[in-house]
Amino acid sequence: MQIVLIILAVWLVLAVLGFVIKALFWLGVIAAIAFVVTLAVGSAKRKQIGR
Repeated sequence: MQIVLIILAVWLVLAVLGFVIKALFWLGVIAAIAFVVTLAVGSAKRKQIGR
């Protein structure tokens, strides 16, 4: 679970950087999508384990 939190933090930082720096807007979009996907997968795996 700790690794998922680290990955989410990285995606969040990349998303913020992408939206702040207009030239890297595509980075923000990709990072935001990856953040949501990682959150969903982590959530699903956590439910499978039963926590």
